[in-house]
Amino acid sequence: MTDPRPIVRLRPKAEARAIRHGFPWVYADELVVDRRSKAIEPGTLAVLEDAERTPMATVTVNPNSKIICRVMSRDPDAVIDRAWLVAKLQRALDLRARLYPQPFYRLVHAEADGLPGVIIDRFGDVAVIQPNAAWANVMIDDLASALGEVTGVQTIIMNGSGRARTLEGLDEEMRVLTGGIDAPVEVAMNGATYLADVVGGQKTGLFYDQRPNHAFAAGLSKDARVLDVFSHVGGFGLAALAGGAASALAVDGSAPALALAEGGARAMGVSDRFSTRKGEAFATLEALAGEGAEFDVVICDPPAFAPAKPALQAGLRAYERIARMAAPLVAKGGYLVLCSCSHAADLSSFRGASTRGIGKAGRAAQLLHTGFAGADHPMLPQLAESGYLKALFFRLD
Repeated sequence: MTDPRPIVRLRPKAEARAIRHGFPWVYADELVVDRRSKAIEPGTLAVLEDAERTPMATVTVNPNSKIICRVMSRDPDAVIDRAWLVAKLQRALDLRARLYPQPFYRLVHAEADGLPGVIIDRFGDVAVIQPNAAWANVMIDDLASALGEVTGVQTIIMNGSGRARTLEGLDEEMRVLTGGIDAPVEVAMNGATYLADVVGGQKTGLFYDQRPNHAFAAGLSKDARVLDVFSHVGGFGLAALAGGAASALAVDGSAPALALAEGGARAMGVSDRFSTRKGEAFATLEALAGEGAEFDVVICDPPAFAPAKPALQAGLRAYERIARMAAPLVAKGGYLVLCSCSHAADLSSFRGASTRGIGKAGRAAQLLHTGFAGADHPMLPQLAESGYLKALFFRLD
């Protein structure tokens, strides 16, 4: 029986060995792109061959993306259907159930969990799917059905927004696939309570990746005055209060995010020690310095300043600037926590930019700890982009 799936082929000089060794992407300039391959509908499953026409893998094709093929399976004969999705989701769930006693975590971390371009965050009985690859858009109903079968969640939301979908040539789309929700979800983490707006909030509503870094910062924060810049829904600040901080000030440009942070503080019973300040981060750091403000722990967790290689140098300058402006606010012997979620800025480059900024502020520093994303955000070893988060913990003299 003839395989009905289209065949796509690597160029003669393309690195077939990388695919055989587990690299999950084929870039457009590595594939033979002709009129036939350009006509393939985005999200179509195909068989990838090397330049000698030897089948290598089952891939999904998107001619509108620079990542023209994503490897679904290294078996060229793999059947990618609902049962395949169930098996992948069960494998992902088995890991998270071992890691966390409560069902609040990132359930699927894209390529690292064998579901290319798919993010799924779980909030108890609610799950949010980000289908950031064309194939997941095509199979969204099967994906939601399989997710419900494996986890038992009743409410499943599709959050089709963000830069990743734009790069795939996909439209923005938000919809409830099953169930319904009309209020933020309470999430208990590191002794703190967070409110996640899974419908109207940023990304899926909460950043689980910082969980271990929240915990480390909380351990530094007993009896401390804490400043949490780019706080979102209170990530570091509320964790610090759970760790016994004397006070925490959350700074963010989003009024809705700060309102959720205040709601979390109320749920924890720590509103008397928690305050918020709406404003652009750099301007607020400058204003705080002008006011003579001083904190024992300062945390800066900005959005990605270098989301891709073309933005790397500008991003590193921004990370240096953040460090230079935040360091003067740290009391002598206090702690400065600097974070980057830019995969284009590797750890060495980010550490260098941060260290330069601290030095330009006239402060000397010890690097105490380097943190990464939690274990519910595993890395695919062959794909550096899957290990994007870095957190540097400094003690300043």
